[in-house]
Amino acid sequence: MNLRHATLHQLRIFLTVARHSSFARAAEDLHLSPPTLSLQVKQLSETVGEALFEQLGKKIFLTATGRTLADACQDIENRMERLSQDLAALRGVEKGSLKIAILTTVKYTVPKLLGGFCAAHPGIEVAMFVGNRETLLQRLASNQDDLYIMGQPPQQMDVVSEDFAVNPLVLVAPPRHPLVGQRSVAPQRLINEPFILREPGSGTRLTTERFFAAHGITLRNRLEVGSNEAIKQTVAGGLGLAVLSSTTVVAELALKELVLLEVQGFPLIRHWHVVYPKGKKLSAAATAFKAWLFEHRASPAGPAD
Repeated sequence: MNLRHATLHQLRIFLTVARHSSFARAAEDLHLSPPTLSLQVKQLSETVGEALFEQLGKKIFLTATGRTLADACQDIENRMERLSQDLAALRGVEKGSLKIAILTTVKYTVPKLLGGFCAAHPGIEVAMFVGNRETLLQRLASNQDDLYIMGQPPQQMDVVSEDFAVNPLVLVAPPRHPLVGQRSVAPQRLINEPFILREPGSGTRLTTERFFAAHGITLRNRLEVGSNEAIKQTVAGGLGLAVLSSTTVVAELALKELVLLEVQGFPLIRHWHVVYPKGKKLSAAATAFKAWLFEHRASPAGPAD
């Protein structure tokens, strides 16, 4: 075994497969064909002289050798990232790279801020991942990005979290709902109303359920939908009510496809947070973008998860 023959490219491919526990998902993530990816992993396994994965049923798992190699690959990736940050710092903020991961709901606001930042700093290479809360937490746990933007910071992780914008959640209904136009509706009047909810673990859903539980109400869950766009269409179709970020329904309210219900306690005020692992040394580009978020954030009436 001579690991000097292993390439950084092979180690990166292997670590991606290990993270996903899937050759197909790793190939998609790396924009490689499955045969090319499998060949690289096979060559690395031959260099190591041991099997790196074992298949049980339809799932693959790391072998003991694979786990040891994955830990070493993570160390190498962390060191290369620190090297990149150190070199970028030497060049100043006008060079370097920035990787951010944002919640799907933030796509209505943060990309505009990112666009302004990129225009001001054209030398910085930017990559942005958009996903749900569960995916962002997985990426945060494995330190895959520089900054994470989400509605509710994870309490079970040791992170730095700073809120930079208000996130009002509003209750929307189809235009012909009988409560439309009524003022100061008591939450108890919604006890039998069907709700369209985000997937379990969603920050918006957690906040909504906590609010109604505090009023002794268990929501009647008619549907669970994994995207805000689908929820809006479902509500507009008359299948139920929904609680959504105010920034996601601006167009639908203007077109009168959806209507706000004036329920006591709404809007529910949350905040957007910029999050990163505690102890992480932010690059010059990441530090500059974090400052940009605070400098160009919306007014208290503005953004929202």
